[in-house]
Amino acid sequence: MGELSGKTAIITGAASGIGYSGVEVFVEAGAKVVAGDLQDEKGKALEERFGADTVRYVHCDVTKRDEFQKLFETAEEAFGGVDILWNNAGHGGTPTGVEDLDEDGFTATVDLLLKSVFVGTKLAVPYMKKRGGGSVINTSSISAITAGYAPITYSVCKKGVAHFSKLAAAELSKYRIRVNAILPGFIATSIFGSSLGLSREQADQMAAMVQQQGGRMQPAGRTGLPKDIADMAAFLGSDRAEFMTGGEFLVDGGMTVGPRHSWDETDAGPLLDALGISAEQAEEMRQAMLAGQGS
Repeated sequence: MGELSGKTAIITGAASGIGYSGVEVFVEAGAKVVAGDLQDEKGKALEERFGADTVRYVHCDVTKRDEFQKLFETAEEAFGGVDILWNNAGHGGTPTGVEDLDEDGFTATVDLLLKSVFVGTKLAVPYMKKRGGGSVINTSSISAITAGYAPITYSVCKKGVAHFSKLAAAELSKYRIRVNAILPGFIATSIFGSSLGLSREQADQMAAMVQQQGGRMQPAGRTGLPKDIADMAAFLGSDRAEFMTGGEFLVDGGMTVGPRHSWDETDAGPLLDALGISAEQAEEMRQAMLAGQGS
């Protein structure tokens, strides 16, 4: 592809899932990558796979400013600067709702999913100013725009990420720094298992199950893959997207186009559900009425 040739990217949460695919896609597109994560074994294997002249792994807890700063220092020392920051690290957040709010869990979720995006973007500014501009990409979620897909704390943080991206895009435009948010839908990653408290190995196995079974949930007919999100991120980091900033980009297989009955003709819909009539019964009634009109 070569669309990212000459560019250096920082990707957080890079040792698995969407971030790992991001490293693959960015490298294929010609970028040098600094990969930040807490999973040292996987991260080091990632560096060995591509070679230290292309990918550098750095242990990084994005809730710790000093560790986050190390990503930028490594990018400048190893590759000469920073052109792209993809704030991707995250987890499912505290599962409790409003009534049973876990305040410590709330704070930890905000620190990881929202505050880290502020901090990462702040750290990126001086490095990108040196390059004459850059691209910040933030992973939000479809839970930012509708209920029912994630716990409330996670969803509120992801809404904050999306709106932050718009506000930061306005503020940083004077430096030719673009800021955009990606809103993934149902993507086959280990985040679902991790949210249930499963081990990393079990969570990875659950991701494979999600990939096999999740296609029925969306008009696209298949489960989203990490590469679907990584491809969008690579595009937003490239010069082809230089006119795009402050955007919220859905990559969700159509999950948010409307309720299931709007795209699945076998689904009865809320009215028929309320009447206790199946889609097949409704069709039989319709055919009977048409036959009666024709007699």
